[in-house]
Amino acid sequence: MKLGCIGDDFTGSSDLANTLAKGGMRVTQYSGVPKGPADASVEAGVVALKSRSID
Repeated sequence: MKLGCIGDDFTGSSDLANTLAKGGMRVTQYSGVPKGPADASVEAGVVALKSRSID
C-alpha cells in the first residue's frame, strides 16, 4: 500500500476514494478500522470513521 487515509465520515471518505480511483490508483474503502491486512494489489486504503457523531 502506498497511501493510507482516514476520513471522519463515510461521505468524505467516499469522495476521497473516488478522487484517488479516478487518478488511477487501486483503492479500497473500509467502514471502520480494518480487521486485517489489505490485499497486495491495493495502492490506497481509505478508512471511514464516525468521528463527527457522538453516540
